[in-house]
Amino acid sequence: MKKIYNLSMLLLAGAFALTSCSDDNESNPTLAQPTEFVLNQPAFNGPVDLLNSTAVALSWSQPRAYNDFDAPVVPTYTVQISPTASFNKEFDANAEDNTGADFISLDETYSSGKNVEIVTETLDRALMQLMAWEEQTVPAALPLAVRVKSAVRDASFKEYGVIYSNVITLNTVPYYIELKSAEPEIWWLIGGDICDGSWGGDYGKCVIPMQTINGAEYDKKTGQGEIQWIGYLGGNGFKLRGSMDDNWATQWGQGDAFGEYKKNDGGSGNITVPEPGLYTVSLNTATDALSVEKYEGSAPLFSGMAISGSFNDWGDTEMSPCHTYAGAENHDWYIVYDLAAGDEIKIKQTGSWDFNKGGSFANTGDNLYVYGVDGGSNIVMPESGKYLILFNDITGYIRFMKQ
Repeated sequence: MKKIYNLSMLLLAGAFALTSCSDDNESNPTLAQPTEFVLNQPAFNGPVDLLNSTAVALSWSQPRAYNDFDAPVVPTYTVQISPTASFNKEFDANAEDNTGADFISLDETYSSGKNVEIVTETLDRALMQLMAWEEQTVPAALPLAVRVKSAVRDASFKEYGVIYSNVITLNTVPYYIELKSAEPEIWWLIGGDICDGSWGGDYGKCVIPMQTINGAEYDKKTGQGEIQWIGYLGGNGFKLRGSMDDNWATQWGQGDAFGEYKKNDGGSGNITVPEPGLYTVSLNTATDALSVEKYEGSAPLFSGMAISGSFNDWGDTEMSPCHTYAGAENHDWYIVYDLAAGDEIKIKQTGSWDFNKGGSFANTGDNLYVYGVDGGSNIVMPESGKYLILFNDITGYIRFMKQ
């Protein structure tokens, strides 16, 4: 059974006080902040085994802050760790160069110190990020310096009145974890303009994913950034969903008119283009900026698309068109197929090699994608499995979703 370690931690923060000004308006408050708080050394003596324990339980007192109307100003607490106890340069997951970084902040923040549990895997992952250990270089034991940052945040998350606790030492036993950057955040297209127009949940037949963009950057922690889809919209309405299994909790819809969009509003309407045609749907998941604009490029129509490769003697295995509702112009294709590790594959026009796409995988994992290149190299499958293969003949984007 994994252990939960109890750290009795007392944060003694001076209260925020709001005092009257002596100038023209005596009702204007002035913010006074605490200048220090104390973090107590853990009571237990043994090391924290980060692999074979569940969490480190933290607790601290909640400081009160008042203004003239007795309304509290609640600080935000962040736990920071350092193998060197120097806390000189903070690790930044999005920075090109973290040379010299000697401490890292854990992602989760707290407004209360009651019954807080820090997952030991979270501690270990943070150490792996900071130290970039190889499997053979993970130390058998590590004294880990811990402190807590307190700050007041405004609506834009800008911090004011930052103060730090004293530093304590927590003896740990770290372990090796293979780190990966977060996969790009993907939203899904669904509705009367999408696939069969049924608003159903079957991938390929009823719903398709938006696409990452070659050369775009995605946040290493959150996977947020610019995604897009280019295809035909018939004016029957559609929406974007953040997940297909969250009961529509995350969605994008239309406001009072086309061009006005609402996020996570269950009362929003379907996004309905003013006239049928080819459109680019773009969403920046970091800034929540959605646009639906006419596509100005060329887009030939194909009567059929196929996968071809070493698994079928480079013949044609037909894909199915995604957009099959009445009047639709299809540019998305799908197939579910068993592939073996090492299989070579291309996507091509049925009956001809005049149009074919190849390339290499831009990532690894259960959701693989390729930015298809005209006449590109054969795509080599890294792992055996049954895959849903999706292809857009305008962008050349190929996605492999392991089933």
